[in-house]
Amino acid sequence: MGNHTRKIIHIDMDAFYASVEQRDNLDYRGKPLVVGGLPNQRGVVAAASYEARKFGIHSAMPSRIALAKCPGLIFVKPRFEVYRAVSAQIHAIFERYTNLMEPVALDEAYLDVTENKQNIPYASTVARYIREAILEETQLTASAGVSINKFLAKMASGKNKPNGLTVILPEDAQVFVEQLPIEKFHGIGEVTAAKMHELGIRTGADLKERSLIELTQYFGKVGQYYYKIARAQDDRVVEPNRIRKSIGAETSFAIDLSDRSSMLLELEQIAQIVQQRLEQHQTGGRTITVKVKFSDYQLLTRSKTSLTPINELNEIIIIARTLFEAIELGERGVRLLGISLSNLDNVKSAQLIQLSLFE
Repeated sequence: MGNHTRKIIHIDMDAFYASVEQRDNLDYRGKPLVVGGLPNQRGVVAAASYEARKFGIHSAMPSRIALAKCPGLIFVKPRFEVYRAVSAQIHAIFERYTNLMEPVALDEAYLDVTENKQNIPYASTVARYIREAILEETQLTASAGVSINKFLAKMASGKNKPNGLTVILPEDAQVFVEQLPIEKFHGIGEVTAAKMHELGIRTGADLKERSLIELTQYFGKVGQYYYKIARAQDDRVVEPNRIRKSIGAETSFAIDLSDRSSMLLELEQIAQIVQQRLEQHQTGGRTITVKVKFSDYQLLTRSKTSLTPINELNEIIIIARTLFEAIELGERGVRLLGISLSNLDNVKSAQLIQLSLFE
């Protein structure tokens, strides 16, 4: 089936964990709130309410920094069992329309409604019905993006958040991408955006001017992805049973880290994000890998496999530190640190894959 004949919806719940907490507790409504670890325990933000986002607070931010930005901030411990139950309710709504559903996380999914169970001709109508049902049955709002492929649907869902519905028609796709600032592209993080700015790439139109050879030369294999999305192309299909092979997180640094203690602190924060993701997916992994990218772009990884699944925060931190200590840093700065767990333990993880290309 050609690219232009598909009808893809991307549904993204609005500030999901934080919205569930505000729904369930009247005192939290309308107030800046984050779900995550406490500042005095070196916690990390898992989700921020829209009121908190106005202060520049976002997920994966250290809690102490979030508190410094907003002194009256409310901290709530994650209740993953509640979020999973709400997510199951939302998935049941999707299944009234299509079996071609690919969960990306508890709060996000792609749906292929090219042919749908209700024989509704317009994907935008399906998206509207789904959003209405989610609001009615969970008292939560969702944003939806509708287009001809996954990339465009994802970009559309972020366009009018919260509680928005955006449609990118086939004939508007190219213009939409050309006008898009590079840092808004799904799959282009802060550090890559900064590198693109240095190369004079500021919009989709600038990106489109670069050849495939140039982009692969600058960005490696992922350059092929950038080349395609600059042309509004994305041939990835919606995969309902895609099995997750690993869970991880990584941080790129705009300024290279040079002192070991700040690297260990960053590693600890990354470990917390990984542990939250393991809990979200109800799984553990037997193989833990630490990844270090140096200022000269050399990449080193060190792994350890355990006989039993690893999912406790302290265990992740201790093993990650030990693996990190075994890496010879020399005089070089570090531009990226990451931790991942593979050999996942639980089949349930197949139901909840985090598809984001570059988590």
